Amino acid sequence: MRLLRLSFAVCAAALVVAGCPKPSAPTDDAGVTTPGSEDVGVDAGPGPASFTLQSMLSDAGLETIPLVGEEEGRPLIDPTSTLELRSTQVLRNYRVRLFDEVDRAMVSDDTVEESPAGLLYRISLPTPLKTGHKYTLVIDAQTGTSMTDSQGREVADLRIPFQVSGEKEKPQPPAKKQKQRRR
Repeated sequence: MRLLRLSFAVCAAALVVAGCPKPSAPTDDAGVTTPGSEDVGVDAGPGPASFTLQSMLSDAGLETIPLVGEEEGRPLIDPTSTLELRSTQVLRNYRVRLFDEVDRAMVSDDTVEESPAGLLYRISLPTPLKTGHKYTLVIDAQTGTSMTDSQGREVADLRIPFQVSGEKEKPQPPAKKQKQRRR
């Protein structure tokens, strides 16, 4: 009997030393909410696409152009030959065009960079925008009626008007041809 008691004591000690799992911290029941553990909601992904427009300054810095409608007036910017349009979402079925004050599309060399963070559309013009002139950057659907973001949501067309600061440049009059006199 003494042997049996000793074995029982050895077994009990072995269980304690070998390790019963330590008691864990109390956990909340799936149906019970405790203060501070309210349901935050399901992540619906990124919000709708938003845009920023910046112009390159002469010192290689960037100046943000406010996005206002044509009714609010046109923000003034310094003369530039580079514009950067950024979007918080990658866009599909879109086109970006820069128009002068008589609605002619400007000639430019455009580059696009897409990343998970969004879209960077860079417009490089061969000559700086003319002082005193008005311009409008238009983002709209390439084909069909609407463009979409990376989540498949429709994105409304956007018109960003602005004006280059300074006195309006007057066009150079054409050179007069000298008439040759007949002899």
